[in-house]
Amino acid sequence: MRVASVRVASVPAAHPYVRAVSAAEGVAVLADPVPDPAHPDRWWPPAMLDAEWIRRSADRFDVMHVHFGMESLPEGRLAAALDALDALGKPLVYTVHDLQNPQLDEQTGHRGDLDLLVPRAARLVTLTRAAADEVRRTWGRDALVLAHPTLLDDDDDEAVDADAHPDAGLDAPLVVGVHLRDLRPNIDAEGAVRALLQALDALASAGVAATGRVLLNATTRDEALARRLEASLRGRGDCHLVVRARPDDAALLAELDRLDVALLPYGHGTHSGWVELCYDRGVTVVGPGSLAMAGQHPDGYVGITAPDDAGRAVVEAVSRGARAGSPERRRLVAARRERRLAERAVVAEAHAALYREVLTEGRSR
Repeated sequence: MRVASVRVASVPAAHPYVRAVSAAEGVAVLADPVPDPAHPDRWWPPAMLDAEWIRRSADRFDVMHVHFGMESLPEGRLAAALDALDALGKPLVYTVHDLQNPQLDEQTGHRGDLDLLVPRAARLVTLTRAAADEVRRTWGRDALVLAHPTLLDDDDDEAVDADAHPDAGLDAPLVVGVHLRDLRPNIDAEGAVRALLQALDALASAGVAATGRVLLNATTRDEALARRLEASLRGRGDCHLVVRARPDDAALLAELDRLDVALLPYGHGTHSGWVELCYDRGVTVVGPGSLAMAGQHPDGYVGITAPDDAGRAVVEAVSRGARAGSPERRRLVAARRERRLAERAVVAEAHAALYREVLTEGRSR
């Protein structure tokens, strides 16, 4: 028997994470309204988080589920949207992805958004136990912990060039890479490069041949910083800056598949889709030990616990990881894929059950 659909106004709808967690039978997600016809693929600022849209569209959705995008709203619009949901009796589900917003340096506004959303949501979801504990300490509310699902499918290997899986060989240098992307606010690029060079020195002292790879988008948010990074690596023969256009999905997987260790450049944040992608490709991650993302995949993550700890962490990651292009890496990726695809189905079903629960509670009041 087909389950009646719960209609979800998701903020946003088209993000890969949201598509993954909304894939269960009985869940129908409204398409993102287009805020700017000149940019039809852009969903922000989220048009659904608007009191007028909520009132006008009340007969089109049963539940609103907010994930992210609040930082792009004008002052007062979020509060008015929540008031409109309450007035119409529409339940709100909020996933606490970001206790610290990676798109912002100053967190005061984001904390104000959390102070609005967390107390007023009918249900809270988050991705790690550490984040749930912080929600409990700060707001006195419980959040359901549901893992970040894989965003890769069985056919993603086919999209990667064949030379993305070189046979590393016992004598080939290890590759430790750091993706700086477009230098968004939570990326501590200079700190990450210092940590990478420290790690290369530690590997050399341990008798391990290694090279560093710093990957940077050609178009960045801070051109002056990009020039400083380039200058800091001049004369360093064991570390190379790679500036290229923002890679598509296939090219990004190829870059990851060539790494033995991925060093995270985050100065602040909470959870990380990058950690998920590295885990799915069998790349051991080294990153901040104090952030919740360290708990997403503890078996594939080595935490940095002090400013001068990167060398130790990368040496440990090398000892725990599988070499790029090796049969061991391929076996690891295959084993994780099977488990992760099953996990994704469980997470989607858990979201469907959550929506049904909040609707049942609303009808019983």
